[in-house]
Amino acid sequence: MSEVSAIVCHMNIKLEDGSTADSTQASGKPAKLNLGDQSLSPAFEAQIKALKAGDKHTFTLEPIDAFGESNPDAIHHLDRSRFPADMKLEEGVIVSFAGPGGSEIPGIVRNLAGDSVTVDLNHPLAGHKVTFELDVVEVLTQ
Repeated sequence: MSEVSAIVCHMNIKLEDGSTADSTQASGKPAKLNLGDQSLSPAFEAQIKALKAGDKHTFTLEPIDAFGESNPDAIHHLDRSRFPADMKLEEGVIVSFAGPGGSEIPGIVRNLAGDSVTVDLNHPLAGHKVTFELDVVEVLTQ
């Protein structure tokens, strides 16, 4: 029997208060979750590796197994002069920074104080216990 290499599914991600943090339903485009490439935590993979097309599965993961713990080293205090003069900076705004190999790293403005801008480069769901609601569309095997 072939080993599952990916799951294509619609997914709702819910926070502890029951609010929806993200959903593929809105875009109508299911997510592809790859197994075995270290893009998912072992706990997440354990939840999905036996799923079949048509399955519905709900599970909750602690922060470490979902989007990771919030890392204080990923919070940076930058001078306002490091941003374009015409950029509107306010709390909650997402700004993009150049990462290694031409990648982009999103950061969320957390605080403004005078000429100091506090930017959080953690994933927005880092530090949160989250519930995943999956509706499996297709299972891909290798």
